[in-house]
Amino acid sequence: RGCLCLRLLELLKVSGGRRLFCFPAPETPANCRDTKNHLTYGNGGIFMNTLVIVVIAACCLAAGYLLYGRWLAHKWGIDPNAKTPAVTKEDGQDYVPTDGLVVFAHQFSSIAGAGPVTGAIQAAVFGWVPVLLWVLIGGIFFGGVHDYGALFASLRHKGQSIGEVIADTMGSKAKKLFIVFAYLTLILVVAAFGSIVANTFKAAYTESGAVDVAASSANSTTAMISIMYIVLAVVFGFMVYRRNVSLGISTIAGVAAIVVCVVVGLNFHPIYLSETAWMVIVGIYITVASVAPVWILLQPRDYLSSFLLYFMMIVAAVGVIGSALMGHASLDIPAFTGFKDTLAPTGSSLGFMFPALFVTIACGAISGFHSLVGSGTTSKQLDNEKNARPIAYGGMLIECALAIVSLCAVGYIWSRYADGTTVVPTAVFATGISEMVATIPGLGGSTHVLYSLLVLTVSVFCLTSLDTATRLARYMFQEFWLEPGQTYKEATGYKAVLTNPVVSTVITVVLGIGLGLTGYSKIWPLFGASNQLLAAIGLLAVATWLGKVGKNNKMFLFPMVFMLIVTITSLVQTLLANFKGLGAGVGIGWCVARIVLAGLLVILALILAVDGFKTLANQKKAK
Repeated sequence: RGCLCLRLLELLKVSGGRRLFCFPAPETPANCRDTKNHLTYGNGGIFMNTLVIVVIAACCLAAGYLLYGRWLAHKWGIDPNAKTPAVTKEDGQDYVPTDGLVVFAHQFSSIAGAGPVTGAIQAAVFGWVPVLLWVLIGGIFFGGVHDYGALFASLRHKGQSIGEVIADTMGSKAKKLFIVFAYLTLILVVAAFGSIVANTFKAAYTESGAVDVAASSANSTTAMISIMYIVLAVVFGFMVYRRNVSLGISTIAGVAAIVVCVVVGLNFHPIYLSETAWMVIVGIYITVASVAPVWILLQPRDYLSSFLLYFMMIVAAVGVIGSALMGHASLDIPAFTGFKDTLAPTGSSLGFMFPALFVTIACGAISGFHSLVGSGTTSKQLDNEKNARPIAYGGMLIECALAIVSLCAVGYIWSRYADGTTVVPTAVFATGISEMVATIPGLGGSTHVLYSLLVLTVSVFCLTSLDTATRLARYMFQEFWLEPGQTYKEATGYKAVLTNPVVSTVITVVLGIGLGLTGYSKIWPLFGASNQLLAAIGLLAVATWLGKVGKNNKMFLFPMVFMLIVTITSLVQTLLANFKGLGAGVGIGWCVARIVLAGLLVILALILAVDGFKTLANQKKAK
């Protein structure tokens, strides 16, 4: 064929008579061309093998945890003998000392959601190389540091939120600004995740308005299994914490019960409700879940959810390795497609790679929501500081692994994603993984069942993130009105009413679910930037606190500055786009809303950044 690129590919394609590295094989050399910098193949990208990607990622993440994570613990002075807030402030409600494995399950189940799946799949339009690099570099040096630092700082601040950490170093004004911003971000999370869950459960209707049972079957199955799963979690918590049944025996029984729930749900799912009805039901559920003691629902549900995670990761590993051994492991995404998203499979372009890549992939690299989870709920349950590294830093790196698996999934069905045939991230993920597994002899008929189980797993994580976000928003709302160290029981007057757990939760749920019912999608594009701005502020807060107590904070400085630049750039782009839309008279009301919100976020970022850098400069001068 006379083409060096094809020769190299054919050499790689065959190894010992077994097709371990399978690349697309064009019929003619016309598809192959030489450029100044590198040989390209097919539609302009260097194609890679999914197994190679996974092995490289696993080695990097393991090295990051063992080396960099351990170095961070040494520099910060993690003390296994220190009493944690869960022990010193135990109240049986929010502060409950808990086994490290259970707390890890809570942390990961809360931070995962649909984020690492959605972000990696959407950002794949820039090519697999940018996604892989940002997930690995971001996870190890940005997100892991952010999550670990936020949890550690909260542990040393009586289990209080990042807002209190900011108050300790930057003053009460900065704390108030941060809490307002974080609360609004959490309201948007409640709106979005509530809508995602309701859409996953809702029934489909015919033109006459009757329920289309056949079209609604998958959603009804997911809803039925989810309901039974919540009941199972309550029973599990009661048996472990009130009947003192050993965790090992309860775990075996709980996992068996999950299997029963799945089997029953697949064969019996009589609930067919509209999206609005499910939104109301979800609102009621998260109201109860966020005020109930953590041992009743939050801890057991998250612990059991972790086994769905393990199942999902095992299935993904089997799919990637098995499809590679069967000669079907081509990651068909080009290595790099360009600095601007011209593919736009969903019909809407992400724009330029900077800042879009770093805003789109949040949970798989760094996400501000994680600092709220670590400092809001996890720090109130951790029974030993030594567990902070596997729970926070390790949990972040496992989320990176999930993002890499999602990249492999979209790569496996790239042609269907690129042409817009299959673009919903959850469907892309479930389709790609289930079809990989189906290439293994004897598992060809497993596609439908695995698809349903994978969609269920992502939905469970969304539901978990939803009520965790509601509980966190309640904490934020209460902290806004209370003085440092004050509890809602000590408040008086109108503050006693507003900070009551039930009242503050109801206010949060009404705002979040109401927004979800009326048009959160119109301002959802701002969430990526606001979430990453939250990450930048979280990095800033921990950096200033470490500086105050005389510990090494240099590992925070570059990630903090980089994320500030990313978010401000993204928000300025949003402002310009909406001013343009305003001039054209298109969607004037929503354009004004986005302009106001984006403008407020930019102002907030600048105020907190200036205060933070002044604090860091004063600390350096004093030192």
